[in-house]
Amino acid sequence: MPAFEIFAVTLGLTLVLFYWVWIFAIRVNNFSVIDAAWSFAFFIHAFLFFNLGSGATVRKLFFLSMMGLWSLRLGIYLTKRIKSHHPQEDTRYAKLREEYGSEYENRFLYFFLLQAASVSFLTFPAIFVFNNSSQNLSLFEFIGLIAFFISIAGEALADTQMSRFKSDPANKGKVCNIGLWRYSRHPNYFFESCIWFSYFIFWLGTESLWWSVYAPLTILVLLLKVTGVPPSEAQSLKSRGDAYREYQRKTSIFVPWFPKN
Repeated sequence: MPAFEIFAVTLGLTLVLFYWVWIFAIRVNNFSVIDAAWSFAFFIHAFLFFNLGSGATVRKLFFLSMMGLWSLRLGIYLTKRIKSHHPQEDTRYAKLREEYGSEYENRFLYFFLLQAASVSFLTFPAIFVFNNSSQNLSLFEFIGLIAFFISIAGEALADTQMSRFKSDPANKGKVCNIGLWRYSRHPNYFFESCIWFSYFIFWLGTESLWWSVYAPLTILVLLLKVTGVPPSEAQSLKSRGDAYREYQRKTSIFVPWFPKN
């Protein structure tokens, strides 16, 4: 199936799916569920691309595994976190409720549909990978595979270290500065960005996909300037105050590096 037809089919299905996620969010009165839905949607896209694409099976299996592993791991992790905090909503969505006022339900629908479109926007280059009929994997694809597994291991380790830290009652109100968090204030976001750049490296194994760099760059900007670091830093300063300011002074904000004395 041609790339733009695959794009149209998956976008349409995702918009419908996220409409029902919006209905569910209203029912449980918690709009944080969009985070988990967004994560799982990438596996759904990759699965549809796998079945609709006409490319070589080996390449399709490799990239389905790469996107599926990241999507399912992150989706399960976020689902557990949302469930553990329910009915308390993530501070980002609680703030949006206030901003949206009495029209918050309808405005959240637009927000959810925009999230659905963002998944299709970010996965669009993958369609060409799933349609790549070359039987031989390129050097770019092997490098992308290696970079991916290193990156997802780093992200999973960072999430595990933070979860363990928070689960200890003795750490309540303290700043997590153990393991990877000693070297970066946001190692989970750093490795998230690395995962997307590993996808880009893999995509370079398909001819003329250099333009796909927009996807990892979009993720990088979102993490550094919009949905990742800024709200996380603001919340940490609000809840931990001077202890977090000292952590900021000593610790790299994004790229892991040795802490300052």
